[in-house]
Amino acid sequence: MIRYALQCDHGHGFEAWFGDSAAYDDQAARGLVECPLCGSCGVSKQIMAPAVAGTRKTASGPDLANMQTMMTQMAREVRSHVEQNFDYVGDAFAREARDIHEGRSEKREIYGEATPAEVKKLKDDGVPCAALPPLPPDPAKAH
Repeated sequence: MIRYALQCDHGHGFEAWFGDSAAYDDQAARGLVECPLCGSCGVSKQIMAPAVAGTRKTASGPDLANMQTMMTQMAREVRSHVEQNFDYVGDAFAREARDIHEGRSEKREIYGEATPAEVKKLKDDGVPCAALPPLPPDPAKAH
């Protein structure tokens, strides 16, 4: 079986299956291939990328171990940036974030701890906040 992308002379695109390429040629020559939208028999094949199945592993991207290493490094860098450039407010995060949002405290970047309920309430009230990525385990201390 072969699948063709087809288009009629009115610009309608559609697909159809044929036993082989000779079957398409035969049916098209006899006017048996028609557009399902308008019924036109002026149908032509469109360019299609072949669907080729293979059994070899392709090198289309980084492997899982490399991706995990890269993501761990990125998480470390994000966390390090926040710790170096933001003010740590400890468990007063929810109150301080709300005060900054409502103009009762100076505008600055902060980080700290908050309970899931506090974070939900902040988000429900439109106070922007996001969780820091957890500190990944130190690979030197693994096993």
